[in-house]
Formats: sequence, C-alpha cells, structure tokens
Amino acid sequence: MEFISHMKAALAEARLAAERGEVPVGAVVVAPDGAVVAQAGNRTRELNDPTAHAEVLAIRAACAAVRSDRLPGHDLYVTLEPCPMCAATISFARIRRLYYGASDPKSGGVAHGARVFSHPQCHHAPEVYDGIASDEAERVLKTFFENLRG
Repeated sequence: MEFISHMKAALAEARLAAERGEVPVGAVVVAPDGAVVAQAGNRTRELNDPTAHAEVLAIRAACAAVRSDRLPGHDLYVTLEPCPMCAATISFARIRRLYYGASDPKSGGVAHGARVFSHPQCHHAPEVYDGIASDEAERVLKTFFENLRG
C-alpha cells in the first residue's frame, strides 16, 4: 500500500484549536486500511480538563468508534511531539506507528524528557517517525504564542 500522510488533517485540527484559544496541537488516528477513524485538537481549556490533549481525545474517539480499548494496527499523526502523558496513552492503546511534526524539547516525552517508549516499564512502543511537516507545525505554534503575547 502506498504511504499517504495525514499530517495536513492534523494541522487543520491544530489551527481549529488555535481559533478556540487552545494550544494548537492536532491529532489524527488512521485505521490499518488508511481510513481516518478519529481526529481532534487540544481542548484542555474548553473542557476544563488537563488530560484533553489532542492525542488523548483522538485515541478516545477512535477506541469508541472501533469499540475496543486498544488500537493495534492503527497509526497516529500529531503536530507536536507527544508529552509523557500522551506517549503513555499511545503505548496503552497499542498504536502501531506514531508520526509527529515539531519536536518539543521542553515538554516532549518521546525524543526528549521522559522518553516513555524507551523505558523498561513501557509494554508497547510504536514505530516513531518525527519531523513530518515540522516547519509548518512549528509555524502554527510560534504564530499562536506570538499572537498570545501580542
């Protein structure tokens, strides 16, 4: 099967999150057949929920859609390197592949910080592909924070 990136859809979710005043992060869950199962943007402020990160919301919606607590064979596209909480959620959901855009040296949990997938306690580590549309993902984040400081 030919590789098709779903990062554009994740970036669209990030932009929608920014319009809602949320930190602009978007995520898309893709089924083994390539169909988009769920997508979400950050909603921590809107829902008054510190766990309402894009990845968690998209994974919750995908699990509900497929009626399973795990998503083996599914891929996740996210615009920013997942934090440790999201990386753990990705592991628990048994996501097959993680594709992310911008690195997050301050709060990331994959290539930086906790490096969740490399811990011996991690029961499942997805294949990780970073830097997907990273320039655009970084630009969305930088623009949001520049406007916030305004």
